[in-house]
Amino acid sequence: MLAETSLSIWGWGSLGVVLFLITFGPFAIFYFAFYILCFVGGGFVVTLLFGKSNSEKYLEQCEHSFLPCTSVGIPKCIEEMKREARPIKIDRRLTGANIIDEPLQQVIQFSLRDYVQYWYYTLSDDESFLLEIRQALQYALVQFSARSKETDWQPYFTTRLVDDFGTHLRVFRKAQQRIAEKGDQMKDQAEELVDTFFEVEVEMEKEVCRDLVCTSPKDEEGFLRDLCEVLLYILLPPGDFQNKIMRYFVREILSRGILLPLINQLSDPDYINQYVIWMIRDSNCNYEAFMNIIKLSDNIGELEAVKDKASEELQYLRSLDTAGDDINTIKNQINSLLYVIKVCDSRIQRLQSGKEIDTVKLAANFGKLCTVPLDHILVDNVALQFFMDYMQQTGGQAHLFFWMTVEGYRVTAQQQLEVLQSRQKDGKHQTNQTKGLLRAAAVGVYEQYLSEKASPRVNIDDNLVAKLAETLNHEDPTPEIFDDIQRKVYELMLRDERFYPSFKQNVLYVRMLAELDMLKDPSFRGSDDGEGESFNGSPTGSINLSLDDLSNVPSDETVQLHAYISDTGVCNDHGKTYALYAITVHRRNQNSEETWKTYRRYSDFHDFHMRITEQFENLANILKLPGKKTFNNMDREFLEKRKKDLNAYLQLLLNPEMMKASPALAHYVYDFLENKAYSKGKGDFARKVPPLIQKTYSDPDHCRVAAPIDDNVDDNIPLRVMLLLMDEVFDLKERNQWLRRNIKNLLQQLIRATYGDTINRKIVDHVDWMTSPEQVADAVKRFRDAFWPNGILAETVPRRDKAIRMRTRVAGKTKLLEVMPDELKHIIGAETTRKGILRVFEMFQHTQLNKRMVYVFLERFLETLFPQNKFHELFNKLHSRSKQMQRYKQRLHTTQAPSLQKR
Repeated sequence: MLAETSLSIWGWGSLGVVLFLITFGPFAIFYFAFYILCFVGGGFVVTLLFGKSNSEKYLEQCEHSFLPCTSVGIPKCIEEMKREARPIKIDRRLTGANIIDEPLQQVIQFSLRDYVQYWYYTLSDDESFLLEIRQALQYALVQFSARSKETDWQPYFTTRLVDDFGTHLRVFRKAQQRIAEKGDQMKDQAEELVDTFFEVEVEMEKEVCRDLVCTSPKDEEGFLRDLCEVLLYILLPPGDFQNKIMRYFVREILSRGILLPLINQLSDPDYINQYVIWMIRDSNCNYEAFMNIIKLSDNIGELEAVKDKASEELQYLRSLDTAGDDINTIKNQINSLLYVIKVCDSRIQRLQSGKEIDTVKLAANFGKLCTVPLDHILVDNVALQFFMDYMQQTGGQAHLFFWMTVEGYRVTAQQQLEVLQSRQKDGKHQTNQTKGLLRAAAVGVYEQYLSEKASPRVNIDDNLVAKLAETLNHEDPTPEIFDDIQRKVYELMLRDERFYPSFKQNVLYVRMLAELDMLKDPSFRGSDDGEGESFNGSPTGSINLSLDDLSNVPSDETVQLHAYISDTGVCNDHGKTYALYAITVHRRNQNSEETWKTYRRYSDFHDFHMRITEQFENLANILKLPGKKTFNNMDREFLEKRKKDLNAYLQLLLNPEMMKASPALAHYVYDFLENKAYSKGKGDFARKVPPLIQKTYSDPDHCRVAAPIDDNVDDNIPLRVMLLLMDEVFDLKERNQWLRRNIKNLLQQLIRATYGDTINRKIVDHVDWMTSPEQVADAVKRFRDAFWPNGILAETVPRRDKAIRMRTRVAGKTKLLEVMPDELKHIIGAETTRKGILRVFEMFQHTQLNKRMVYVFLERFLETLFPQNKFHELFNKLHSRSKQMQRYKQRLHTTQAPSLQKR
């Protein structure tokens, strides 16, 4: 069926084709194809034309409803340029103070004139661009001024600057020590010192190192550009900051025109040396100080410069034609110059040969030293610290501390008995109380040094110890009760080969002579003039249980004592404002119960805390007194918080377990809580005594100079600054802590006697004066006159000749050593003073290190000015390319890798 259908289709189709060809001819097929093609092409053209017309209509509708207007381009720019420029109004007010605004306007005018106008006018006469730059600068200064007024500058000037300088000095000292340990004389000392300095810096700072900024001019310029751009981002309005051309101009003016020249000048060692000489220009250099500098100099350039100048002066003097009295003067001058030349030649030859002589070792090996008697050593602060160090090395510190404690006990007991006698004359009978307190003090000395429980114990005749114990049990103690044993201890230290005789053969004895300036002068200049005497006429302190500070409290263990701070307020006494805390005290025993109120200041709490932690060392780790606050410490919110903290302190102190652990503590607590005026001045002497076991000061080799120095100096700004600087300049923390404590006490007494209790207020007033409009205006004027003297841009000062710069260094060192008071040498030693001063001077003789200090001060300034802008993180990122920082991280990673693998 399917085959038949297929055959019929093919048949009919073939028949139709044959009939078509017969009817229309053979060319009909071509006409048919042409007709079809025309039909399709016509349809395509009609569709295209219809679509185009519809699309144009639709796009016209969309243009008015969706798309933004098209720019007219160049014609519009030409039209804008033909219009008249609108005048730009500039407000000349910058800071709100006319005395500051006037010199600031002159600085802006001079900067634009000398850095922009001289080339801009060769390109265009249109001043609108210049006015816009001026307006941007003024706007930035207005914002800067507003931030400055809102900033509290007291912490910056009294804490951060000092801490940063102390840290810089500590890094330099550590770098010097590291180079001395290497002992490599072949390398360039200056270059090696700079590299080592930045190695120590990264170890101390952990997060940042400024070596690239300080040693590479290209990186320094890049750092200043980035910093100025950040400041412009903060200070300029967004529209002006987005204007790249103007922003780049202002950035270059600030970075290369102002900041970079200023930093270079402040970092120039020669400029610093000249400034030091100018500051102490009233001090006259003497010949002895000058010769000491020459003999101690380790810089061949300095010695050659001095030698050349001396030779020049020598030739001039020899060319003079004089007669009479003048000839003797000239001969003396010639002889002095010849001696200077001889010393310089000798020193140069020694340095070039590398055979440097240690004066102390030479004196120790030579053996012919002057003898300082033991009784003189015990009353001289400088000598005593070396003897104390030696006694600790040999294990004889108990004997020395016992002698010192008894000496202080005798003096204090005599003073208390004299007070008692005067009170008895006035009809006040307190004999039993004073004798009981005197007995408690004597028993404390006995138990600490002579009893079987004492550790370490003073080894002395048992018969004398037993006799002393019998006296303490049956008789009233007197100031002379320990005299026999003290004499025996003194003879033991004097005769025993382990102590004073061996001390004279030890290198510590030679160093002691060097500190006393006795290596060249055998005469002892000890305590005849009173300089060797210590506080209160005693060579040391004592344990001094402070008889007046102890109360006649019952020893019955059933007595219960409770106390809490019930109220707080602010008092004003003769213009001095302070906070007062009302303490409610309950005392209960078997037969009675008492309640009273007593009033104490925070300084009373602090003094009380110092006393008990000195006498009971275990309490220092348990009791924590709330910290001090120097400024804004009268706020109500702060006083309430301190009240809460002091209450917690009292509750911990009065805990029964605490009292059982330290029975003698009750005397101090009752005295503090008794309803009477608290006499904290009586405790000063007690705090000067060194404990038997010296406390070690925690001073890691690699750490910053932190804010707190000591618990009892943190609120005393000048004491804090002076102690911090003395610690770092003279390296006191590495030395005997007894000496450091005595220096701290001396500085406290000096400051209190000079300024009284209002010293902090005076410092606050001084900071306010430094930031006053008058002083700021004066600083701006000095800056203007330095850069534009008489309104003309100052020319670059040519670098002075090397010989002149070297002689300036010598003059600066001589001036510094000459200005140091003799009292300081008597306190910490002549050699230590000399080394400390020369260390500070040497620190300023390296441009790279000076730049580091300037940049640190600048960074802290900006962090203080813009506390909300995270400048600390910004500086870490800007210094992240430091090579030293990368090496440190690699070493740290290498060190930590093994420990991580073990885990």
